[in-house]
Amino acid sequence: MVILVLNCGSSSIKYKVFNVDSGVNVIAKGLVERIGISDSILTHKPIGKAPYVDVTDIPDHTVGINLVIDALTNKEWGVIKDVKDIIAVGHRVVSGGENFTESVLIDSKVKKDIERCCELAPLHNPANLKGILSVEKLVPGVPQVAVFDTSFHQTMPDFAFMYAIPYEYYKKYRIRKYGFHGTSHKFVARKAAGILGKDFKSLKIITCHLGNGASVAAIKDGKSIDTSMGFTPVDGLIMGTRTGEIDPGVLIYIADKEHLNVQGVSNMINKKSGVMGITNLSSDMRDLELAASSGNKRAILALEMYAYKVKKFIGAYIAALNGLDLLIFTGGVGENDFNARKMICSDMEYMGIEFDVEKNNEKKNQDVIISKPTSRVTVMVVTTDEELVIATDTKNIVTSKKKK
Repeated sequence: MVILVLNCGSSSIKYKVFNVDSGVNVIAKGLVERIGISDSILTHKPIGKAPYVDVTDIPDHTVGINLVIDALTNKEWGVIKDVKDIIAVGHRVVSGGENFTESVLIDSKVKKDIERCCELAPLHNPANLKGILSVEKLVPGVPQVAVFDTSFHQTMPDFAFMYAIPYEYYKKYRIRKYGFHGTSHKFVARKAAGILGKDFKSLKIITCHLGNGASVAAIKDGKSIDTSMGFTPVDGLIMGTRTGEIDPGVLIYIADKEHLNVQGVSNMINKKSGVMGITNLSSDMRDLELAASSGNKRAILALEMYAYKVKKFIGAYIAALNGLDLLIFTGGVGENDFNARKMICSDMEYMGIEFDVEKNNEKKNQDVIISKPTSRVTVMVVTTDEELVIATDTKNIVTSKKKK
């Protein structure tokens, strides 16, 4: 029996397939890209078999998921005999608002609530919902579970999640900080505590999920008490194409000068800013590292701005936590970019961080301690696996339902 995990983006579907007969083990993974665009592509990677690539027309998510199912059941590169072997489908859903504090079995009410949250995560929730509806159409009756990026952060106190705007807007529209990447923050914090042989609920932890989207979280006694992303995923750190935190007056000024409507401002802060906006070169940190090494001044500036902002949030969250036991780096940049980690952790000895440059430079994509043995704060690189969390939650929820 298997669980299919889907992470649907606006033009992509990332998936993993887990065998749950004994434990939760990956048996295949893949990616559908360029949905609704020319030269759409499915890359399917079954464990223990040669990968399969199909370049074909994929006009929508339903066609994309159907191609995934065809690949999974194919005699040559498939990993299951029949679609009926899929006992459940787990979905990453970016925003659950205040409605969801944990993962849930999807029913008609849950779908409506996810749809209501589309305005909170307009780049993500609509695509997440498309995935749910597509599975309903292709595999009717299979249980589906929603795992929310926001649920872990619902333990934040009100003084941390409220904004200093007229209170009526919170009451009318639920405008407040929600935070995102919660699945990853919780997973790596628990994982790191386990590696160190310590109780997750007794530690003061800061987790840095750094990738094209990026956020920092402060975790105390096993609960999120603050995080850098806010009402939407735009707030906080500088990202690939997102501004991060910014003086709201800047947006009013630019909108006036450039004659931008609301959608124009949204496009600017979501798709045209971040390190891409600074450099006009790339949103990929690898490209910027290469350009910086060749003396590109704007690439150097972007890298310095990026690291500086992460460092500021770490300092703020040490204050909020009243100390720090464990600092964690994860995500595509956090796990692989040794230079970014070095820049962030430099000159932090006064906080109890003794950074080990040699350990930092040794490995990629591995769980490793990158602080010196004498460091009061343990600094770690921890690989994240949001799909594993989704699969585990899905298995537990579906199993619990069957027992009832």
